[in-house]
Amino acid sequence: MDDQELGFKAGDVIEVVDATNKEWWWGRIVDSEGWFPASFVRLRVNQDEPMEEYLAHLEGAQAGEENRAGLGLLLGPGLPCKEQMRTNVINEIMSTERDYIKHLKDICEGYIKQCRKRTDMFTEEQLRTIFGNIEDIYRFQRKFLKGLEKKFNKEQPHVSEIGCCFLEHQTDFQIYSEYCNNHPNACMQLSKVMKVNKYVFFFEACRLLQKMIDISLDGFLLTPVQKICKYPLQLAELLKYTNPQHRDYKDVEAALNAMKNVARLINERKRRLENIDKIAQWQSAIEDWEGDDILSRSSDLLFSGELSKLSQPQAKSQQRMFFLFDHQMVYCKKDLLRRDMLYYKGRMDMDHMEVIDVEDGKEKDFNISVKNALKLRSLAGDEVHLLCAKKPEQKQRWLRAFADERTQVQHDQETGFSLTEVQKKQAMLNACKSHPAGKPKAVTRPYYDFLLRQKHPSLPTAVPQQQVFMLAEPKRKTSTFWHNIGRLTPFKK
Repeated sequence: MDDQELGFKAGDVIEVVDATNKEWWWGRIVDSEGWFPASFVRLRVNQDEPMEEYLAHLEGAQAGEENRAGLGLLLGPGLPCKEQMRTNVINEIMSTERDYIKHLKDICEGYIKQCRKRTDMFTEEQLRTIFGNIEDIYRFQRKFLKGLEKKFNKEQPHVSEIGCCFLEHQTDFQIYSEYCNNHPNACMQLSKVMKVNKYVFFFEACRLLQKMIDISLDGFLLTPVQKICKYPLQLAELLKYTNPQHRDYKDVEAALNAMKNVARLINERKRRLENIDKIAQWQSAIEDWEGDDILSRSSDLLFSGELSKLSQPQAKSQQRMFFLFDHQMVYCKKDLLRRDMLYYKGRMDMDHMEVIDVEDGKEKDFNISVKNALKLRSLAGDEVHLLCAKKPEQKQRWLRAFADERTQVQHDQETGFSLTEVQKKQAMLNACKSHPAGKPKAVTRPYYDFLLRQKHPSLPTAVPQQQVFMLAEPKRKTSTFWHNIGRLTPFKK
């Protein structure tokens, strides 16, 4: 350390005295003062006085420079703390954005361009797996940076109004979903080819020709995953140092929510894609399956449980296990001896069904007395099913699940989420491999574990930057729902 450098340890709180330099700030810890690297610290939340109080202090501080310095609110030549901090955050956003564009350009021109020339080494499918849609991301990010540059005020960065740029392109950021979902496959494919020396030498030659920094290709390919994580963090920092009176305040606030939603959407799609293998395995374990594969229309199990079912014309009560997916609900019969074995008995098209809450008492369509019942009736009126739960709370949970299913279907339509034919086929192929012909089938332990784990991800307290799925959603109270599924559907040998 230099004589004028400030020593500190993790957890120390440093009072910033001068932040005019982008990389080195002058700070104070108790009686020690000195320079420290700005990149080694995180700015505290809610540390600033409101501007009104600051201006009042300033008026009363004409007595001397010492009093004014004691406020700890003036940094640099005449810029109030909040404005100086906002300048720093804006400069960081612009700087990292320019660096990122160079990064993407190096990958597209330094690697992909060279790979396409070597048809003897790479197929187009291999390149698509390794690099994903990074070229689409590069095209979008150039357009995004142009918008930022137009709104950036070089002379007075703190005056810049960049929130609107994020709002304008919030749907475009969804292309990161495809990249993040593909990234594990990219790592596997890259690891596979890197076992052959000629590929190691080839990628190193690409890096040297493009004059890129000494990082391996998998490190470069992680950058977009890290980048989409960083936007909410940068915008949260920007909002912290933007006065509510600033013209950019509302846009930055909306942009922060928008980018959190993008991260949440990416996270949700990732979860859905990870679950399709489990759903395919579940289907392959069901005896006497009829009709289309479940993945032909659905990609998420929303709820399941045991209900008594009555259907017209015969009003005979049957105990069935129901599995509610997006777009459809499948019902099965348990084997009398092997309770872990399920037989397919039918399905209902939820896109053409209305859910009716039935009051306890006489039910007119079936002319019987019912309790904890609900009714599913086709919109055409030619199909009616009466379902009865054992307890009132179970009935209410089913009613909520049916409402959630409609909400999810609508959300998928709005965001354009759907499985590709390749993803569906691969999942079913994997499931068939795990159930060789001739072996007795049963609802397997992996599926049981899948049911128990089927929860929405929650936001961890400390988030590694390389995880794109860190901004999923707030933590929820622990639910007993999946425990109940285990109880309702015993998986025993």
